[in-house]
Parts: sequence; structure tokens; C-alpha cells
Amino acid sequence: MRQGADVDQQLLTINGVSKAFPGVRALHEVNFDLTSGEVHALVGENGAGKSTLMKVLAGIHRPDAGTIRVDGRTVEIDGPQAAQDLGISIIHQELSLMPDLTIAENIYIGRERRRGLGFFVDEKDLNRRAGELFERLGIVLDPRSRVGDLLVAQQQVVEIAKALSFDARILIMDEPTAALTESETETLFRLIRDLKQHGTGIIYISHRLEELKAVADRITVMRDGTYIDTLPAAETDLRHVISLMVGRQIRDETRPRPKTSATETVLQVRGLSTKRLLRDVGFDLRKGEILGFAGLMGAGRTEVARAVCGADKADAGEIILHGKPVAINSPAEAAQLGIGYLSEDRKRFGLMLDQDVHFNILISSVQQYANATGLVRDEQARLESQRYVDTLKIKTPSIRQRTKNLSGGNQQKVVIAKWLLRDCEILIFDEPTRGIDVGAKEEIYDLLNSLAEQGKSIIMISSELPEVLRLAHRIVVMCEGRVTGILDNADADQEVLMDYATRSGVHGGIAT
Repeated sequence: MRQGADVDQQLLTINGVSKAFPGVRALHEVNFDLTSGEVHALVGENGAGKSTLMKVLAGIHRPDAGTIRVDGRTVEIDGPQAAQDLGISIIHQELSLMPDLTIAENIYIGRERRRGLGFFVDEKDLNRRAGELFERLGIVLDPRSRVGDLLVAQQQVVEIAKALSFDARILIMDEPTAALTESETETLFRLIRDLKQHGTGIIYISHRLEELKAVADRITVMRDGTYIDTLPAAETDLRHVISLMVGRQIRDETRPRPKTSATETVLQVRGLSTKRLLRDVGFDLRKGEILGFAGLMGAGRTEVARAVCGADKADAGEIILHGKPVAINSPAEAAQLGIGYLSEDRKRFGLMLDQDVHFNILISSVQQYANATGLVRDEQARLESQRYVDTLKIKTPSIRQRTKNLSGGNQQKVVIAKWLLRDCEILIFDEPTRGIDVGAKEEIYDLLNSLAEQGKSIIMISSELPEVLRLAHRIVVMCEGRVTGILDNADADQEVLMDYATRSGVHGGIAT
């Protein structure tokens, strides 16, 4: 790290950068700049283009248009090594350290000095270099400690030290406090302030808007892949930032707000907690209701779904089904109780892509089509598979088509067919339209509404606020593992939901 840098030095300038992928315009003429000794926050909803822009800067993606200047010189960043050579380092939300190696080994992996004819790593030299780096950064850690024994906050510090060991002057932090406690976050902020004094420029990406006042100098807002505005952090009202993030058009006013007369409670969750994230989560689900779950990345929505269906173990809490407490230790047990979980990663957890459509629809209900000898009554099973293909309008040449050859929307329908055949009364949809084109989205929306009208109870998790507002009768908003608000659709809009989604304090109690 270069100490004593001129704090007014322009480290980075991005002008008119655009990037498109097949069918998606990820970035459109985006501008951004960073000066020495500055923390410049980059904010926006999920899908706003923040990650794509940072991947361009880190050399993972090449821009289709625009210019990037580092130290006033136009550069082409054609790979991660080129970014590193320019002094650009990125610290991802998911840490990439090797738990069985020491701190020093993690920091200097691939750059070790050898002894004994080059056969042995010079551990003493590694520990000395790491110790000198820590002293310069004011970090109190033993370089010989095993990374797997560290707290998450300490691992975060090691990641920062590793980035700075490459003489990084531009440091990208992606959700650096997502897994940190309040005291650990303050420790990180002290380190950031020290880095600023040494001239390091920091690009800070965070969904926790309230912390920007404590750490950021400027805030740049992105929306739908475009640059919206850059604001001074100290003088800007965070509600104004939220309004810029979500835009002026809060909801599609041409569509009526969803309403339901559902009153019968089928599922109650009380005090659901896990050591890693969830804290005292509670809500009710009614018969014939679509209950939306909103929140930003890492808020805990998927973790709630996985805990309810037994995919992950909860450390505390109670699940009550039709007024009776139940213990659910696996998705199979959940299915036996009439709860089906449609994972956000349907290709990994929802489907066997090399098997045909018939196999995937039947897999969760195969026992009900088996005869006394255990053999499947194939003709009856095929008729049922075909019935759901016709009902859900799954576009496939036949039920014998391999599922991997279907479009994303039709693959999602196959997953839905699987749980409908199992006759689950509660369906948990995690990101039901992720990776699906607009036309297929409309079909999924119609299907969810139809299921609710038939009396199915639906939990729908979505990162798209317009989608939640369009479908959900009530909305549970989460932030940092807690329920921060439970609202009727009539009381919600995008700005209100974003406000709840960026606050760590508890706004609401149990849904009734």
C-alpha cells in the first residue's frame, strides 16, 4: 500500500460504460469516479447493475463501450490479473479464504518464498511479512493462527489485508458487514478510516443504507443498469436515496391490488432462530393467501423457507400446522405434512435435468403409483404427468423430453407440477420467476393466483419488489435475519418496502 497519497488524487474515472448479455442490457452508459482517500458508496436494488460494473472493473467482464481511466490514464482491463496490476482488488461478500491454512499462508498463497532447494515454504518469512503488513494496518492478529478458527469479522480483516498486500489502491468491498455484528462492524469502520488516511480509495457496496452515513463520503445510485445520481453522503436524506433507487413509478397502477378474504390460519411460525442469521422470526400463513417475503440479499428470506421445510436446522422456534406443533427435520417430512418447497436454484435442488419431464413430475409421488410389489403403475402415472403438462401448459414435445432441453419457464412449471401432483396444501416459492422471460413470468403469475383461488396457501419469496406488490396479499419484510415489518398490500409500495428492508430495527410483530 502506498502511504501518504494525495487525498485529492483522481484514482478512477468510469465514463459511459455499457455491457449487454444475450437478451439483457446490464449496463447503459454508466459513470462513476473515485478519488484517493475516499469511500464512495454504490447502491441500488438487486439487479441494478452494481455487480456487473464491479466485475468490469475487476476484469471479469469486458465492457462493450465506454472508457476506464486509472490515475488519469485510459486502460483496458482484460482480466483479473490486469486489474490487480493496476492496484484494483475486490473483496466479495462470500469470503474466499482457505480455512485449513494459516493467516499468513492465505495472504501470500502463490507468493511464498522457499528454502531447502525450493522444496519447503519459508514459514518464518511468511509470518514476518504478514506481521509487518498487520503492523502497518494496525491489525492485531497472529499470522500463525488457522483461518478456520477465526471469527467472521477477523476473516474479513484478513481478506482486506490480503488485498492490500498486492499494493491495492482501489479496494472494492461488496456487502462487507453482511455477516458482522454491530461491534465487529465498528471495528471494520475503524480500519476503513485508517485506509482512507493512507490514500486508499474504497468502493463500498451495501444494502444497509443507514451505515452509509458513518462510512461513506459520496453515494452513487444505480437503477436498471443506468447511472442515476451522485450525492454527498453527509447532506443526503436516506429516504431520497431510496426514492432514487426505486424510481418514480412505484407500482403498476393499471393492475388492481390483490385482495383476499382468507381468515383461516394454516401455518404459524414463532421465534424461529439460527445461530448464523435468523433471529426470532414469526409470521402466520392463511388458507388461500399469497404471503410475500421481501428484503435485500442476505436478509434471511431463503433461510426462513429452508428452516420451515426442514432443509436447514433451526436452533430455536416453533412451527404450528393447523393448530398443532410439528417437528420438520427434512423436506421429505415437510412433504408428508403437505408442505412443498420450490428452491430458488431449481436446476440444482428442484430438478434432475438429465431425466425426462415424466420422471421429474413423478419423483415426489412415486409411492402412490406403486403396486403391492413396489412397481410403478406406469400407465396411470403417465396419464397424471400428461394431465399436469396440459394444465400448466408446459411446452414440451412429450413427457419423455429431457428436462434440460426445456426453457427456464417450462422447467419451473415442471417443478410446480411435481408438488401439485403430491397435493401439497402449502407451497413455498423461492424466486419463482428468476431466469424466466417476461411472457413466462405472466404465466407463472396467473398460475400462483389460480392456486391461491383454489385454496392453496403460498409463501412467495422475491427480490423484485414490483412482483411482490403485484401478487402478495400481505408482505413480510426482512432485514439482517429479522422481520422488520408485516404489511397488507394496500399499505405498501416500493419505497415503503425498501425503507423496511434497509432497517435493522424491528418494525412489526407476528402476522395476524
